Amino acid sequence: MSALSGIRVLDFTRLLPGPYCTWLLSELGAEVIRIENPREIAKQARVFGWDRLSGDQRRRIREQDMLARNKRSVQLDIGHPRAAEIILRLAARADVMVEDYRPGVLDGLGIGAKALQEAHPELIACSITLCGQTGPYRDRPGHDPLAMAVSGAMSRAGDRAERPSSLGLAVADILTGTNAALAVTAALAERARTGTGTHLDIAMTDAAMCLNANVLSRHPDLSTIPPRGRRRIDTGIWRTADGGFIATSDMEPRYWERFCTLIDRPGWIDRQHDTTTHADMAEEIEAIFATRSRAEWETLLSQAETQFAPVLSLAEALADPHNRARGMVTEVPGRAGPVTQLSAPLGPSLRMDGPHRAAVPPGQDTRNVLAELGYADTEFAALVASGAVGHPSA
Repeated sequence: MSALSGIRVLDFTRLLPGPYCTWLLSELGAEVIRIENPREIAKQARVFGWDRLSGDQRRRIREQDMLARNKRSVQLDIGHPRAAEIILRLAARADVMVEDYRPGVLDGLGIGAKALQEAHPELIACSITLCGQTGPYRDRPGHDPLAMAVSGAMSRAGDRAERPSSLGLAVADILTGTNAALAVTAALAERARTGTGTHLDIAMTDAAMCLNANVLSRHPDLSTIPPRGRRRIDTGIWRTADGGFIATSDMEPRYWERFCTLIDRPGWIDRQHDTTTHADMAEEIEAIFATRSRAEWETLLSQAETQFAPVLSLAEALADPHNRARGMVTEVPGRAGPVTQLSAPLGPSLRMDGPHRAAVPPGQDTRNVLAELGYADTEFAALVASGAVGHPSA
């Protein structure tokens, strides 16, 4: 039995933070029923250019979507007059509802957190948005970069003094999804005591603000925060002779001493915090690393017992023996063979028991789920004919 076995999640999410949240819940053993709106499917296809692909190509892309694996898929036009009736029946059998629409959108359709909880007070509703359900920015649309900007985290990003940088990674998205999953599990524990659900308000801007925790904890006087840019010489990313990169993080004095000894610069040991000399030191370190290959530096740094790691490509990371030993790489059966995906970063004792099911086409489980709700074949056929529900599609 996995940690959340027996918990059913109604998933209205579309963007990265929401699907990541419900993916984590599924990895903990929850049953996730994903509600997929045909209009949202079509919009996503246009955004990523999938509308120009063949059906087989789109099915293959779908199978590769690790955030949709293990989830049952119901294709439902949530704006259809018959949709609210179906969703209320689904909510009656659910423990959790997660959605990522802008504030008020689902309320306007009669299927928001308030309506569902009025009918089912024990339901936990989790709303994930850019800026939250309250505050001056609540109605703003946007994605990860805007959360990073509003939170102040982007102002610290990158090592260029003249301008902030985009990290190129969905940091706020993933952190928000993780926070949402944590909040849901906490709400489930609270419900076990009280018997009633709650409405969770999860904002990407809130999550991104916490990326500033280390800076604020060390600089209660904001005027003492150092400017953006290279701030230390004992950490860095260095290009090697073969075009690879090595990352170092020798901030602790004993590691910095080992590093300086290895590169034959013992006079630098006492200059670790002398920022007036760091620019010249960095130029020398860059020249030194450029004399050997990445593999050679891995050997030397390992022998010196410094803090370092090769900067692995994604392909290298997926093949890396440590990542494999930790169980972070998994092979999921697909129509055309195994699909390489990631495991949830929860440790082996909490991950879902049993094999994974690759993501299915939108609407694959519509008929079975509605049958479980008591819809007869004739009723289902009528719903399909009306456009309220759809057939499986790529």
